[in-house]
Amino acid sequence: MSARILPLFLEGPDTERRRYDAAIEQAVIAGWTGRDSAAVEKHIAELAVLGVKRPATTPIFYRVAAARLSCEDTIEVLGEASSGEVEFVLLQFEGRLWVGAGSDHTDREVEAYGVSVSKQMCEKPVAPLFWCYDAVAPHWDKLVLRSYATIAGQRVLYQEGSVAAMRHPADLIARYEKDGRWSDGTMMFCGTLAVHGGVRPAERFEFELEDPVRERKIRHGYSIISLPNLG
Repeated sequence: MSARILPLFLEGPDTERRRYDAAIEQAVIAGWTGRDSAAVEKHIAELAVLGVKRPATTPIFYRVAAARLSCEDTIEVLGEASSGEVEFVLLQFEGRLWVGAGSDHTDREVEAYGVSVSKQMCEKPVAPLFWCYDAVAPHWDKLVLRSYATIAGQRVLYQEGSVAAMRHPADLIARYEKDGRWSDGTMMFCGTLAVHGGVRPAERFEFELEDPVRERKIRHGYSIISLPNLG
């Protein structure tokens, strides 16, 4: 199994940043991770409108090819039925846990007949900056996720909310380890928030993770190029 090498900046507890060519050997997309069952049902209902079947379990952990991970500012997708969604991302690297932000960009047409297949269809953009988890653990629930979508030339707020909407990192890792192996080189996308105005495609997608206690943000954005679907 070949690893995906990502150019990352890791910020330690003292805010010192170091650049690494991080080898990611295992990529995981955790779905339906909400702490609030009502919010989980709302997101399931959003996707049901698109024909997506109810998951077998909640949460659920999809394995995707590490090659799908990207820190680039542009991705190419097939057709015009894909969209992004902001998530906090956990990374186990060099014996420590790190936290960042990413977008689980997904083909919604394919998702309607096979969620696991849809997860493989699009690249998964990741912000290149990660914080040491120990530095944010004491105030974890104060962290905020936010995304913006540019649709028909207009930039709009697409998602916004606390990471407290999703299960705690320790909970997600423990649940994943029941069937998988959490080890160095593992990256996990950890669930998303409800969308303002419904799930829809965009020309550009931007996302961020805000730490209001330490007054800092992780930001990233990417443009979406739609390739023709000729059947």
